[in-house]
Amino acid sequence: MSLPAAPSREVPPAGQLDLFEHSQDTALRNRALDALLQRDATAAVATRAALAEFAPGHDALAPLGTLIEALAAAADGAPFTVPGDAAQAAQRLELTVAPAAQAQLGQATAAAWLAPLRQRLAERAAGLPFRATQPEDHAAPLWLRVGGAAAAAAAAQAVAGIPSWWRQPAPLAWMLQARHAEQGLDAAWSLLAELAWLAPERLGATLPALNDALLNRLRHRFDDDFDAAERPGRDPLAWFPAWLLIEQPALLPRLREARAGASSDPEQVFRLLVEALGLERQGRQRELIEVRRRLRDRQPTLYAAYMKSR
Repeated sequence: MSLPAAPSREVPPAGQLDLFEHSQDTALRNRALDALLQRDATAAVATRAALAEFAPGHDALAPLGTLIEALAAAADGAPFTVPGDAAQAAQRLELTVAPAAQAQLGQATAAAWLAPLRQRLAERAAGLPFRATQPEDHAAPLWLRVGGAAAAAAAAQAVAGIPSWWRQPAPLAWMLQARHAEQGLDAAWSLLAELAWLAPERLGATLPALNDALLNRLRHRFDDDFDAAERPGRDPLAWFPAWLLIEQPALLPRLREARAGASSDPEQVFRLLVEALGLERQGRQRELIEVRRRLRDRQPTLYAAYMKSR
């Protein structure tokens, strides 16, 4: 971050008094920010105190205090042991500290400054068990907030330690995010399908976090094409994997790697489409006719989309 140099302490002419005072304010604020960027809490405290004495009403005092407190708290490496403490600390970091950092440092510099704080929280949460009643009180989502491939690998490792993680919406969503961040979309399709069947509403909340251009385009086309009126009360995203087979048949090898779920209607229709695509390639028309009939009876909307491309 490029910060203006501190002005001379030489007393200015009377007509420049306001400008001089403003320059002094800026210099003290910038020195405090420099100390924070260097992670020197002692210097930041001293400089903020000087700013408070020189300009008690300065609007940077409160956010600087928030950032100094966060830096001091990061020195605590003790593991979280009390249920809820990790989630509470993460909430404060994201809702209070992060906005203050972004306002004072700018988006890019704030992101780099916050990353070690987020990592420290994840490390302190390493020993916490997963609790479905408070899923965010776990190391995996904290690692995902750090960003980067190494943090994604740590998140995946944390999820892998949860018994039957693939049967629970939150851990499955975390693994989807971690695999996407570490290996890319091609390695994440099967997990996306599993989450769509298990908890489509969770998938809906996870897709924006993936921020994948191709996936976003496919989601928008799905929303435009798919009519959920025939299945009232069911989240339409449960049908997304089946629609993907129709829209992008080349995804078949990846999508069919999805583990079997609870055999819901959307999953059964997906399996019918997998079967139909296989029969087409083998030229087994008699069996294909029967599978298409079953597909039509189970999901007329997807059947119509499937036949349109035939």
